[in-house]
Amino acid sequence: MSKLKIAVQKSGRLNEESMELLNNCGISIDNGIDQLKAEARNFPLEVLYLRNGDIPQYLRDGVVDIAIVGENTLIEKGSDLPIIEKLGFSKCKVSIAIPKDIEYKSIQDLRGKKIATSYPNTVNQYFKSKGENADIHVINGSVEIAPNIGLAEAIVDIVSSGSTLFKNNLKEVEVMLKSEAVLTSSPNLSTDKQVILDKLQFRIQSVLKARDSKYVLLNAPNGKVQDIIKILPGMKSPTVLPLAEEGWSSIHTVINKDKFWDVIDELKAKGAQGILVCPIEKMVL
Repeated sequence: MSKLKIAVQKSGRLNEESMELLNNCGISIDNGIDQLKAEARNFPLEVLYLRNGDIPQYLRDGVVDIAIVGENTLIEKGSDLPIIEKLGFSKCKVSIAIPKDIEYKSIQDLRGKKIATSYPNTVNQYFKSKGENADIHVINGSVEIAPNIGLAEAIVDIVSSGSTLFKNNLKEVEVMLKSEAVLTSSPNLSTDKQVILDKLQFRIQSVLKARDSKYVLLNAPNGKVQDIIKILPGMKSPTVLPLAEEGWSSIHTVINKDKFWDVIDELKAKGAQGILVCPIEKMVL
């Protein structure tokens, strides 16, 4: 039986959140410390733990079939590879940063200035889109120290919390792109493996949809039910059940977490009581 080979970053936050996602998809993986690969017990999947920057080439070569990588890595080294699914975790920015004491008005201020980065393709594309040319010094590792040691006058690097920039007396001046973990695939996937990928993607979508939603139960007087239903953005329509107490109903629905508090405030204003909010483990549509 065919097995789908998936590449995952060998360590770090992206690794941890990728493995958590697979676990939430009901896939049990026997992985130990420092293993380079591991097999799933209950799904035709083999996991290979690789350096993030190497994954796009492994996909092209057919060494792995699919991968969870940072979108920033795909833009830099795998722009020819498809984004099958955006996964919503490991979010970050790729930004331009300069020393705090340097004034900055626009990207034109970087003309003739050396920029240290491990993202040369991304930088060149961004500067070209702005009608500018970038003087790039490619560096791997601690890019943020480049201005302090006179190696460059600006950097382009990943920014999450901004604490690393702060520690190195740098400030963010341009956000070039926003990134998150994505699912991508080899351009040469066999029919058998595509079937497995479709099953995996269905599970992933169910998990992601559940993460973005809350299950809400509330009580309301019958005279307010129609007003409340108009507020609710449920999947199709909310479930309405009579309560033991005459004149009252229980309403069940699903609310997107981004709209949650605004909807709750409206529900209370329309007479909803006893509002109960529950997390959703999986959501199959």
